[in-house]
Amino acid sequence: MTTEEPQQDSPQGEISLRVLAMPADTNPGGHIFGGWVLGHMDIAGAIHAGSLTSMRTVTVAVDAMKFHKPVHVGDEVTCYTRVARTGRTSITMLIETWVRRRHNTYPVKVTEGRFTYVAIDNDSNPIEFAKK
Repeated sequence: MTTEEPQQDSPQGEISLRVLAMPADTNPGGHIFGGWVLGHMDIAGAIHAGSLTSMRTVTVAVDAMKFHKPVHVGDEVTCYTRVARTGRTSITMLIETWVRRRHNTYPVKVTEGRFTYVAIDNDSNPIEFAKK
């Protein structure tokens, strides 16, 4: 088992989702499956985007994803979100995923990405929202 040093930076944005990584979420290599992490990041961004638009939002793009370190079973996974850009019908969120490893008190950045969400009406058409 390797020991990780505390990172020099700290999470940016607001906590939008926190979850515990479980054994059922592992890949054949024994780490948490990257798609599981990506899915939770998408949920976190959608929660934040929806709170800003007060409307239903859907994911239209994942513009970038970068995996820095693996997520392990038992890690406390936290997604931090912040607005990068607001358009007429869309919001682009920067999402960072940090973990707190078992037996460690400091957070470790494991993933970051850029997700874009669009507000939609009942017919799934993009709709302009009032910026808060």
